[in-house]
Order: sequence, then structure tokens, then C-alpha cells
Amino acid sequence: MNMLFPMELFFITTNRNKVEEARNILEGFEITQVDKEYPEIQSSSEGVVLFALEHLKERGPLIIEDTSFCIKNLNGFPGAFASYVQKTLGNKRILQLLGDTEERGAYFETCIGLSYKGKRVFKGKCYGSIAFESRGSNGFGFDPIFIPNGYDKTFAEMSLKEKNQISHRSKAFRSLKEYLENII
Repeated sequence: MNMLFPMELFFITTNRNKVEEARNILEGFEITQVDKEYPEIQSSSEGVVLFALEHLKERGPLIIEDTSFCIKNLNGFPGAFASYVQKTLGNKRILQLLGDTEERGAYFETCIGLSYKGKRVFKGKCYGSIAFESRGSNGFGFDPIFIPNGYDKTFAEMSLKEKNQISHRSKAFRSLKEYLENII
């Protein structure tokens, strides 16, 4: 355990990719993945993490993460159903739904819930657009079709380090890290 921040954070998630991103940003903290499902209500990402924190009984400081993916031309779909839609429709079907429309604006919003000396939520957003085809082999989920504003490549075409400079999840984890550094 790191002597500067002698804290272990238990990250409740079945997604190893999210844990890797967290470890990359939360340098100095020990991140332990707890591969466990938790109840997900049909709500906003913030509602999902707050509900889950209320129902989990793990000891120690724990974090829950939930991400929404909103596509402007699809009225914000899939929103908080991003994970389910990714599993059932996938990127290919999302691209088919958009067709060749020029309006391809989208954004990710991540909420991280922390249970430690109370409950807190940390948020991050990343705006961009949907590519016309899947590109890249890095990342996961919608990364091959999402191009962040100011870039010409998808998240899946970026290295983890490059993605973590600008992503929704990295913004939320940096806010969490700043908070933890200030209270420890």
C-alpha cells in the first residue's frame, strides 16, 4: 500500500477496463476490483450509483461507477441504458440507426459514487460525435465510434494515456482523487 495515501479503494464493477482506467488516474491509491453485480435502478447515472451505494454492504471505502451515453439525433438514447444497449445492439446497430445523417453529436457522462465518511458523487462529461464507422482497437464499449470534440480519432484509436487526458471517466476520477487527497 502506498505510504502517501494509505488507502485501499474497493471498486465494485465487473468491467476490468474501467478498473484499469481508474488505476491509471488514481495513482497512489490501491484499487481493488470487487467483481460483483449490484442493483441498477432505471434512473440517471447519479441515481444508479446512489441507489447501489445504499444497498452494498462491503466494508472500507468503496466506489461505484455508472456511465450514460447520449446521442443527440436519437433523443439522448441510449442514455443510462448504455451498457445494456452496447450488449444487445452494439456499435454496428447504433451506426445503422444513425445512417448517413450529418447530426452526430453525442456525449458521455460518468458518475462515480464514493462511500467513505458519507456518500459523494463525482461527475465528468465528454462531448463529441459519432463516427461513420467503427475505428480502432483500444478501449471498450462505444469507444470505436465516439470521436471527442477537438480530435479526429475515436477513443479506440487513442492510447489509454491519451484517452485519460480528456475522457468523461478520467474527469470524474480526477475529481474523486482531488477530494480524497484533501481529506486524507
